Amino acid sequence: MDFDSARRILVDSISHDIKDRHVLLAMSRVPRERFVPLDLQPSAYDDRPLSIGCGQTISQPYIVALMTEALELTGREKVLEIGTGSGYQAAVLAELARYVYSVERIPELAETAARVLSGLGYKNVQVEVAGDELGCAKYAPYDGILVAAAAPSVHQTLIDQLYEGGRLVIPVGSRLEQELLRVTKLRSGIRTERLGGCRFVPLIGRDAWQE
Repeated sequence: MDFDSARRILVDSISHDIKDRHVLLAMSRVPRERFVPLDLQPSAYDDRPLSIGCGQTISQPYIVALMTEALELTGREKVLEIGTGSGYQAAVLAELARYVYSVERIPELAETAARVLSGLGYKNVQVEVAGDELGCAKYAPYDGILVAAAAPSVHQTLIDQLYEGGRLVIPVGSRLEQELLRVTKLRSGIRTERLGGCRFVPLIGRDAWQE
Protein backbone atom coordinates (compact mmCIF):
# COMPACT_ATOMS: atom_id res chain seq x y z
CA MET A 1 0.00 0.00 0.00
CA ASP A 2 1.20 3.52 -0.81
CA PHE A 3 1.02 5.01 2.68
CA ASP A 4 2.52 8.34 1.61
CA SER A 5 -0.24 8.94 -0.92
CA ALA A 6 -2.91 7.83 1.54
CA ARG A 7 -1.51 10.23 4.13
CA ARG A 8 -1.58 13.14 1.68
CA ILE A 9 -5.19 12.38 0.77
CA LEU A 10 -6.19 12.24 4.43
CA VAL A 11 -4.46 15.52 5.29
CA ASP A 12 -6.09 17.19 2.31
CA SER A 13 -9.51 15.96 3.42
CA ILE A 14 -9.21 17.41 6.93
CA SER A 15 -7.71 20.70 5.72
CA HIS A 16 -11.22 21.96 4.97
CA ASP A 17 -11.83 22.26 8.73
CA ILE A 18 -8.31 22.39 10.20
CA LYS A 19 -6.76 25.75 9.33
CA ASP A 20 -3.46 25.69 11.22
CA ARG A 21 -0.95 24.79 8.51
CA HIS A 22 1.61 23.70 11.10
CA VAL A 23 -0.81 21.07 12.38
CA LEU A 24 -1.47 19.87 8.84
CA LEU A 25 2.26 19.66 8.14
CA ALA A 26 2.77 17.68 11.35
CA MET A 27 0.00 15.27 10.35
CA SER A 28 1.65 14.86 6.96
CA ARG A 29 4.95 13.87 8.59
CA VAL A 30 3.72 11.30 11.13
CA PRO A 31 3.31 7.76 9.73
CA ARG A 32 0.03 6.63 11.33
CA GLU A 33 0.55 3.11 9.95
CA ARG A 34 3.38 2.63 12.45
CA PHE A 35 0.98 3.12 15.35
CA VAL A 36 -1.65 0.52 14.45
CA PRO A 37 -1.58 -3.30 14.45
CA LEU A 38 -0.22 -4.88 11.26
CA ASP A 39 -3.59 -6.24 10.19
CA LEU A 40 -5.10 -2.73 10.37
CA GLN A 41 -2.36 -0.94 8.47
CA PRO A 42 -4.41 -0.90 5.22
CA SER A 43 -6.96 1.20 7.17
CA ALA A 44 -4.39 3.49 8.78
CA TYR A 45 -5.50 6.54 6.80
CA ASP A 46 -9.23 6.04 7.13
CA ASP A 47 -10.55 9.01 9.07
CA ARG A 48 -11.83 6.91 11.95
CA PRO A 49 -10.61 5.39 15.21
CA LEU A 50 -9.03 1.93 15.11
CA SER A 51 -8.54 -0.70 17.78
CA ILE A 52 -5.05 -1.00 19.25
CA GLY A 53 -5.87 -3.75 21.76
CA CYS A 54 -6.39 -3.63 25.52
CA GLY A 55 -9.84 -2.14 24.91
CA GLN A 56 -8.27 1.08 23.58
CA THR A 57 -8.28 2.91 20.25
CA ILE A 58 -6.13 5.21 18.17
CA SER A 59 -8.16 8.38 17.73
CA GLN A 60 -9.75 9.54 14.49
CA PRO A 61 -7.17 11.68 12.64
CA TYR A 62 -9.55 14.64 12.37
CA ILE A 63 -10.02 14.65 16.15
CA VAL A 64 -6.24 14.41 16.66
CA ALA A 65 -5.80 17.44 14.41
CA LEU A 66 -8.65 19.38 16.08
CA MET A 67 -7.32 18.80 19.59
CA THR A 68 -3.79 19.66 18.54
CA GLU A 69 -4.94 22.84 16.80
CA ALA A 70 -6.83 23.87 19.93
CA LEU A 71 -3.58 23.91 21.94
CA GLU A 72 -2.22 26.66 19.63
CA LEU A 73 1.36 25.41 19.82
CA THR A 74 4.26 27.56 18.64
CA GLY A 75 7.20 25.21 19.28
CA ARG A 76 8.23 26.58 22.67
CA GLU A 77 5.77 24.67 24.84
CA LYS A 78 6.00 21.87 27.36
CA VAL A 79 2.93 19.69 26.89
CA LEU A 80 1.35 16.86 28.85
CA GLU A 81 -0.69 14.17 27.11
CA ILE A 82 -2.92 11.99 29.29
CA GLY A 83 -3.64 8.66 27.63
CA THR A 84 -0.72 7.75 25.37
CA GLY A 85 -2.51 4.84 23.73
CA SER A 86 -0.69 4.05 20.50
CA GLY A 87 1.61 7.08 20.73
CA TYR A 88 0.25 8.68 17.55
CA GLN A 89 -1.08 11.81 19.22
CA ALA A 90 2.19 12.16 21.13
CA ALA A 91 4.09 12.05 17.84
CA VAL A 92 1.94 14.82 16.36
CA LEU A 93 2.46 16.92 19.48
CA ALA A 94 6.21 16.26 19.35
CA GLU A 95 6.32 17.75 15.86
CA LEU A 96 4.96 21.02 17.25
CA ALA A 97 6.02 21.38 20.90
CA ARG A 98 9.39 21.72 22.61
CA TYR A 99 8.80 18.70 24.84
CA VAL A 100 5.98 16.23 25.42
CA TYR A 101 5.32 14.16 28.52
CA SER A 102 2.80 11.40 27.96
CA VAL A 103 1.27 9.12 30.58
CA GLU A 104 -0.56 5.83 29.98
CA ARG A 105 -2.20 3.62 32.62
CA ILE A 106 -1.75 0.35 30.67
CA PRO A 107 1.95 -0.66 30.87
CA GLU A 108 1.80 -2.75 27.68
CA LEU A 109 0.60 0.22 25.64
CA ALA A 110 3.09 2.60 27.26
CA GLU A 111 5.97 0.26 26.41
CA THR A 112 4.86 -0.23 22.80
CA ALA A 113 4.26 3.48 22.23
CA ALA A 114 7.64 4.42 23.67
CA ARG A 115 9.35 1.87 21.44
CA VAL A 116 7.61 3.11 18.27
CA LEU A 117 8.28 6.77 19.10
CA SER A 118 11.94 6.04 19.76
CA GLY A 119 12.20 4.03 16.55
CA LEU A 120 10.86 7.01 14.61
CA GLY A 121 13.50 9.28 16.13
CA TYR A 122 11.38 11.35 18.50
CA LYS A 123 13.74 12.52 21.22
CA ASN A 124 11.44 15.14 22.75
CA VAL A 125 8.80 12.69 24.04
CA GLN A 126 8.86 10.90 27.38
CA VAL A 127 6.29 8.14 27.96
CA GLU A 128 5.58 6.94 31.49
CA VAL A 129 3.10 4.59 33.12
CA ALA A 130 0.49 6.72 34.86
CA GLY A 131 0.31 6.76 38.65
CA ASP A 132 -2.75 7.20 40.85
CA GLU A 133 -2.85 10.96 40.42
CA LEU A 134 -4.66 12.67 37.58
CA GLY A 135 -2.16 14.18 35.19
CA CYS A 136 1.55 14.26 36.05
CA ALA A 137 2.32 16.84 38.70
CA LYS A 138 6.04 16.07 38.97
CA TYR A 139 6.79 17.78 35.66
CA ALA A 140 4.20 20.56 36.01
CA PRO A 141 3.40 23.27 35.20
CA TYR A 142 2.60 22.79 31.53
CA ASP A 143 1.78 25.18 28.72
CA GLY A 144 -0.79 22.70 27.43
CA ILE A 145 -2.52 19.52 28.53
CA LEU A 146 -4.30 17.22 26.10
CA VAL A 147 -6.52 14.50 27.55
CA ALA A 148 -7.10 11.64 25.11
CA ALA A 149 -9.84 9.97 27.16
CA ALA A 150 -13.28 11.02 28.36
CA ALA A 151 -13.56 12.66 31.77
CA PRO A 152 -16.75 13.17 33.80
CA SER A 153 -15.74 16.77 34.56
CA VAL A 154 -12.91 19.29 34.34
CA HIS A 155 -11.05 18.55 37.55
CA GLN A 156 -9.17 21.28 39.39
CA THR A 157 -6.14 18.95 39.61
CA LEU A 158 -5.50 19.49 35.90
CA ILE A 159 -6.04 23.24 36.05
CA ASP A 160 -3.47 23.40 38.85
CA GLN A 161 -0.91 21.73 36.55
CA LEU A 162 -1.13 24.54 33.96
CA TYR A 163 0.83 27.76 33.71
CA GLU A 164 -1.31 30.87 33.72
CA GLY A 165 -2.41 31.24 30.09
CA GLY A 166 -2.06 27.49 29.53
CA ARG A 167 -4.72 25.48 27.72
CA LEU A 168 -6.39 22.19 28.59
CA VAL A 169 -8.14 20.27 25.79
CA ILE A 170 -10.40 17.56 27.16
CA PRO A 171 -13.50 15.54 26.23
CA VAL A 172 -16.08 15.84 29.03
CA GLY A 173 -19.39 14.04 29.44
CA SER A 174 -20.71 10.54 30.00
CA ARG A 175 -18.89 7.30 29.23
CA LEU A 176 -20.71 7.15 25.88
CA GLU A 177 -20.82 10.74 24.60
CA GLN A 178 -18.78 13.83 25.33
CA GLU A 179 -18.16 17.40 24.29
CA LEU A 180 -14.64 18.53 23.48
CA LEU A 181 -13.66 21.54 25.60
CA ARG A 182 -10.77 23.98 25.57
CA VAL A 183 -10.17 25.40 29.03
CA THR A 184 -7.77 28.32 29.39
CA LYS A 185 -6.31 29.14 32.80
CA LEU A 186 -6.59 32.85 33.52
CA ARG A 187 -5.50 34.95 36.48
CA SER A 188 -9.18 35.48 37.27
CA GLY A 189 -10.25 31.84 36.82
CA ILE A 190 -10.87 29.78 33.69
CA ARG A 191 -12.40 30.34 30.26
CA THR A 192 -14.18 27.39 28.66
CA GLU A 193 -14.86 27.01 24.94
CA ARG A 194 -16.88 24.22 23.32
CA LEU A 195 -15.36 22.61 20.23
CA GLY A 196 -18.03 20.04 19.37
CA GLY A 197 -19.21 16.53 20.12
CA CYS A 198 -16.89 13.54 20.31
CA ARG A 199 -16.58 10.01 21.65
CA PHE A 200 -13.57 8.70 23.57
CA VAL A 201 -12.79 5.72 25.76
CA PRO A 202 -13.26 6.65 29.44
CA LEU A 203 -10.51 8.19 31.55
CA ILE A 204 -9.95 5.73 34.39
CA GLY A 205 -8.58 6.57 37.81
CA ARG A 206 -8.84 8.85 40.80
CA ASP A 207 -10.82 12.04 40.01
CA ALA A 208 -12.16 10.35 36.84
CA TRP A 209 -14.18 7.19 36.11
CA GLN A 210 -13.77 4.07 38.23
CA GLU A 211 -12.47 0.87 36.60
